[in-house]
Amino acid sequence: MAGDLPILSALKARMHWHQTRQKLLSENVANADSVGYKPRDLKSFGASYAAASLGISSVQPRVTAANHIGAADPYEATFSPDKGKGAETVPSGNSVSLEEEMTKLAENQMDYAAAISLYTKSMNYLKIALGKRS
Repeated sequence: MAGDLPILSALKARMHWHQTRQKLLSENVANADSVGYKPRDLKSFGASYAAASLGISSVQPRVTAANHIGAADPYEATFSPDKGKGAETVPSGNSVSLEEEMTKLAENQMDYAAAISLYTKSMNYLKIALGKRS
């Protein structure tokens, strides 16, 4: 990302944030019936991006046991989960609300599509400016 324009870097970071959030929200839905499961979500993109732009993106996950595996995605370590209140906790200890999680998934997908559209349009404008596309 070193040679990118700031807008393109920001859009790439936004898309990675949405990918990471989609993964967490999907895990929430998948564990909706798991005993004691607490839903997770990411902190807002603004706070996450501010931390990443300050150079925190090079932070690696801490390995506390020999069988731990580091994050496969470098952005996964950058965007920290937000353990919010979630839904009401049922007797099994689970506090996942499927309706809430599905709404978040849909919103996240729409925001991701908007970021991709902006990125694509920005790239097309650059190509036009360079005379590569008519």
